[in-house]
Amino acid sequence: MTSSAAENNRAIAYRLSNNLSRLLREFSRDFERRIWHGIAARGYSDIRPSHSAVLANLGMGAVRVTELAERAQVTQQAMGKMLKELERMGYVARDIDDGDKRAKEIRLTERGVALAADSLEVVDQVRGYYEFMIGAGQLNELEASLRDAVRKLQLDYLPESWAEPAAEAPWPMTRSS
Repeated sequence: MTSSAAENNRAIAYRLSNNLSRLLREFSRDFERRIWHGIAARGYSDIRPSHSAVLANLGMGAVRVTELAERAQVTQQAMGKMLKELERMGYVARDIDDGDKRAKEIRLTERGVALAADSLEVVDQVRGYYEFMIGAGQLNELEASLRDAVRKLQLDYLPESWAEPAAEAPWPMTRSS
């Protein structure tokens, strides 16, 4: 039995909109939207999703702008613009690098550290929502599978010093079922 042109078009459209890339993107969008709403509800209404290029790559120590831009996969100019904005809002500070007086090191301020701590609590809340909706076991399995795939693909999305969680991490990397 042969398919009609309409059936073929529907099959093509389905495959274009229902694939791994699309599923990952939709999951990520929902997760991030929930994070940003939670952060805003905690009083950080000035933080925008674009700031995650800085905040997700900064860590808790000082880092140079060049390294930060490389981690975030953006130009130094784009990173500089985001840093100026976050500095003006009081989340980061720029200090002269003791090792190279020409370079600037970026670090979180007290307000930035508070944002990081609140963000982790919001992430835990969002994760709790997903555990409720799809089950803790399935969520842990999904996260472990994605982490394993990233490792096998050698995507190197983390700075070397972050590759393994610290023994005394202030939050669990995964929750138990």
